[in-house]
Amino acid sequence: MEGFPFSTEIRVRFAETDAQGIAHHASFVVWLEVARVAYLAQVAGGYQSIRERGIEALTTEVHLRYHRAAYFDETLRIHTRCVDVRGARFTYEYVVERNGEVVADGSTRHATVDAETYQPTRVPGWLVDAIAASG
Repeated sequence: MEGFPFSTEIRVRFAETDAQGIAHHASFVVWLEVARVAYLAQVAGGYQSIRERGIEALTTEVHLRYHRAAYFDETLRIHTRCVDVRGARFTYEYVVERNGEVVADGSTRHATVDAETYQPTRVPGWLVDAIAASG
């Protein structure tokens, strides 16, 4: 998908659906997290690598807009990009699609904090650079 340098696939699991086999709306939040962790693995050596450097990234907001239902055993592609990195805050944007059809889109906002004190701290330069290099 144009403008998104990264994507990952998920398969809708039975546990994520209701009796009609339709994915529960809360499952999408989990899928965004799966995509975010995969993005960080590619861009910054993984979330654990960030934590080992003394930084935690807390989720402060989640926004989702649902366009279509997702169903059990379907494969969905989640396109991910990190934008608006400034100070201690940054935003991810997502498009969840099935065979080129948008199923949902949304964003999550995050804040970086010191892993010991949980006090806000600027997004480290090395992470800013890694995000910028990802496209």
